[in-house]
Amino acid sequence: MIHPHTELQYIDPRIGYGVVATRFIPRGTITWVSDGLDQVFPAGQKPALPKILEEQLDTYSFRDSDGNYILCWDHARFVNHSCQANCLSADFDCEIAVRDILPGEELTDDYGTLNIESSFACACREPRCRNIIQPDDVLAYAPVWDGLLQQSLPFLSQVPQPLWPLVESNQKLRRVLAGEVPVPSLIAHYCRNNAPEILHHT
Repeated sequence: MIHPHTELQYIDPRIGYGVVATRFIPRGTITWVSDGLDQVFPAGQKPALPKILEEQLDTYSFRDSDGNYILCWDHARFVNHSCQANCLSADFDCEIAVRDILPGEELTDDYGTLNIESSFACACREPRCRNIIQPDDVLAYAPVWDGLLQQSLPFLSQVPQPLWPLVESNQKLRRVLAGEVPVPSLIAHYCRNNAPEILHHT
């Protein structure tokens, strides 16, 4: 489920729709959490779908570390990629704002963390755009993303968390917040089934 202070908006002809904050969302806010309404399609068992539905699944789902396809039921599936994403996850089945998100600003992920199956040209227009997003970007950029998350986690207890009821049973996150275990690297979310022939950088 996506944060309640968001809405779906048309961005532009190239990007299409995106998820935009309707109120200020401070750093450390849980912006999305996996829930029981999301559809899970097991790895290697994509359903036999008409081509038009298969294209929708390919466009709007992401893969977890086991290679399962996750299709969010709400407008979370329209969160766009950015090379300077404001939301990241450390294998918690939720995402956290790694900087303040202003009203009218898009919530963004880095698709390099979502186990994409093939490279694509980026349209994010950020000053430090990587231009081509690769299936194995997480292996190269995890130290940077891990640092952003580690700096943002202390704010979790200091800001409103409307999605907390869906997260409170997450023992992995609770143990990290209690200081019992270190923050897992984003590499923990990497799907090892990514084909080796596409694991490269330009």
